[in-house]
Amino acid sequence: MPKFALIFIFLFAGGIFTALFIAPFASFLVYQLVYFVNPDIRWWAASIPGIQYSFIASLLMLFSLSIRYKELSSQARWREQPIFKWVIALLLMYCFMIFFAVVPDVHERFTFDFAKLIIITLVAYKLINSERALNAVLWAYVFGATYIGYMAYSVGRDWQGRVEGIGMIDTGGDGNMTAAAMIPALIILTYMAWMGKTKTKIVALFCGALIVNGVVLINSRGSFVGAVLGASFLLFYMIFSRYQRKGQRATAIFIVLIALAGTAYVADEAFWSRMETLQSVDDGSKSGSHRIEFWFATFDLLKDYPLGVGVQGYIQLSPNYLPEHYFEGGIKGKAVHSSWFQVLAEVGWVGLAFMAMLLVSVFKVSRKTKAYLIDIENYEAYFKMLALEGAFISFLIAASFINRARAEVFFWLIMFIAVASNIYYIRFSNESR
Repeated sequence: MPKFALIFIFLFAGGIFTALFIAPFASFLVYQLVYFVNPDIRWWAASIPGIQYSFIASLLMLFSLSIRYKELSSQARWREQPIFKWVIALLLMYCFMIFFAVVPDVHERFTFDFAKLIIITLVAYKLINSERALNAVLWAYVFGATYIGYMAYSVGRDWQGRVEGIGMIDTGGDGNMTAAAMIPALIILTYMAWMGKTKTKIVALFCGALIVNGVVLINSRGSFVGAVLGASFLLFYMIFSRYQRKGQRATAIFIVLIALAGTAYVADEAFWSRMETLQSVDDGSKSGSHRIEFWFATFDLLKDYPLGVGVQGYIQLSPNYLPEHYFEGGIKGKAVHSSWFQVLAEVGWVGLAFMAMLLVSVFKVSRKTKAYLIDIENYEAYFKMLALEGAFISFLIAASFINRARAEVFFWLIMFIAVASNIYYIRFSNESR
């Protein structure tokens, strides 16, 4: 049996044992393992039992919660987390659109998948009930992104200068989606390296190198912009915040220098040539600026379908709203290429309003948590919240150029912030009442 198959089976079985007999939150670690490794598409898949690993991981999470529900639920109540009411509202809007979707069978299937994702998110919120558990799942996320970076290095670019077919379960092998899911790990890793001891810094340097190299090989422009802006958000606070640890500014500057040197080392001519196309707005096929035309077509579509058109409805109807030259060569439909316009097209203005309120709620909860942490002078946790915000922002930016409104990582990042707010703020605010 190949070594990767052995490692996967060992971690999968070990995670199940740990979840059942030691720490329930380990069931989410198993879920993360399956999500990133995506064993069904690996070359060693034939060497392992042909079972539904993702389904087993999901059942493990549900079972882990059920056997200790009273204890875990008392520490993390859904009703006390305002973020979740907007998550549920968005899901209900997708359920409502089953009756009006242009492609009802596709919409129904993806709405079912979306519902499963929301259930997993809600269950994980209760399972990750301590700072130790949160740190574990954040490291699992980093290691998962590192594994994808290693896969990108092993496979290399194809004839188009991209890396495709190596991604997570919900990316469908798309390179842009894969890179977008990787870049938040870089911002989380920056925090881990800063706060960690020497061994942690060495591990962070190794992981960061593979993740950056993977993003470079994938050549995703949106993810590159997201990584830069997300990291800049955290580093700005590290340098200019009033709440400083000893040597904090020097560390931030050192991280910037390491990042610049590392990027310069791994980035080749093909990568910089692709990034330069961001400036070539006159040629939309190079810069991607033609996507603006796809976005604006959404408004024309909503004039005819005020409630939206459901999942894949935009692709189905795009020939009616876009110029003919986009469909030359037998192309039958175009995606909207933006998570925001994806939501608008799929579930209309009401759905977009729910999404907007979800984002507002996430940052509002994070702001309250940071204010409380400053009051009690827990600056380490304060900067962890900033790192989670930066990671979330990096994904939002990358997702602005691809359809990722129902992505696993999108709701994971929301859940990470919700969990952190519960651990560091909500529990204590309840005790003081």
